Amino acid sequence: MRVIDIQNLSIKMGMESDFRGREGVQKLLDSKKSKFQKLSLKEQEEFDKEALENPYLDSGVYNVSDDKEIKKVLVGIDIGPEEILLAKQLGNIDLVIGHHPIGKGLAQLADVMDLQCDVLHQYGVPINIAEGLMRIRISEVARGVNAINHQRTVDTARILGVNLMNSHTPTDNLAARFLKNHIEQKKPERVGEIIDALKELPEYKEAMKIGVGPKIFVGSPENRTGKIAVSEITGGTEGSPKLYEKMAQAGIGTVIAMHTSEEHRKEAEAAHINIVIAGHMSSDSLGVNLFIDELQKQGIEIMPCSGFTRVSRA
Repeated sequence: MRVIDIQNLSIKMGMESDFRGREGVQKLLDSKKSKFQKLSLKEQEEFDKEALENPYLDSGVYNVSDDKEIKKVLVGIDIGPEEILLAKQLGNIDLVIGHHPIGKGLAQLADVMDLQCDVLHQYGVPINIAEGLMRIRISEVARGVNAINHQRTVDTARILGVNLMNSHTPTDNLAARFLKNHIEQKKPERVGEIIDALKELPEYKEAMKIGVGPKIFVGSPENRTGKIAVSEITGGTEGSPKLYEKMAQAGIGTVIAMHTSEEHRKEAEAAHINIVIAGHMSSDSLGVNLFIDELQKQGIEIMPCSGFTRVSRA
């Protein structure tokens, strides 16, 4: 496999596990193509053509200095100049794969957040409410990432000649789908039973050893779960804290998330929604592992770093 093959596999797997379904993601791409065709020639020149084929603009390839067969990859949750230097120092790394957005992907993080509207709608929140509240939050995120030095890691990879890519929403989709299936299979009735179910997974077992295993941030182990929403595992970053009231009205009793801010926690508590935090690095590792398993099947050697807990299910 070459770098572009690995990127295409990431997108393909992300679409297959997307809660909107492959058809729903294709509708999104078709809509972007329709809008593109209506733009003036000048506007088309300025348009990011990658958006017509890649539904996850927070994920992509940022440097290909040697388009050779990939045999060994360095994989981490957060990739910065330090990890690029590590890859160069090791000398036998053909590609660095990060999870969290970098470069243009970080600048366009807000682009993937519409996914959350569709997920919430599937759980019973009216789509107009989800879109209205998420529109405010998406705008906040877009402004928040605007001032960041997006190209720092990308520039380091370019100067040192290190192949670099990342997979964010595609692997978060994999984690979300896996967790949803796992929790539904266990059929927990109490919040504590969700914690027990999560602790069965090796990524969360490892997280427990360093003090960041699954935790209840709102509610208690004895609370009944009500409708469980795996709604805060994918979709870029945290949605609007104002959504919890609407989620409660839609009958949601418990939300499973990677992480949550204090503002989100307070709003969930006010809405009497239980919040189970599966864990950030551990949940990211779960999704990345499901993707990396496919590379391992192709004979590619994996070297984990930067918070990535490697667990093979291949």
